Amino acid sequence: MTEYLLLFRNASAANGYLTTPQQMTEDLPKWQSWIGQIAMQGKLVSTAPIQYEASIVDAEKIITGTPYKEANSVLVSGFLICKSDNLNEIEEWSKTCPILQYPESSVEIRSLVPFPM
Repeated sequence: MTEYLLLFRNASAANGYLTTPQQMTEDLPKWQSWIGQIAMQGKLVSTAPIQYEASIVDAEKIITGTPYKEANSVLVSGFLICKSDNLNEIEEWSKTCPILQYPESSVEIRSLVPFPM
């Protein structure tokens, strides 16, 4: 089976996530159900939301406290690693992801390449 990384992208406010803590709490059952369906099939590897604060390191400097945002203030807000024999299955799961209810949100699917042992 191939492992896939799903990156959850969402619009952000100036200094935090656009989604309020109350919305996050209300959405928790949706996420639990969505992730649970993947887990019940034995295809969940790992998942977690991502803290807003970040450090960005390049060859010349380190910037702390703020994540990398794309030009339209969209940033990665979480991830899920799953496995499947079929990319289409992952795409179908992604179409029902709870993140998609928010403006500027998306799920990016990337297959993982195992390191040779």
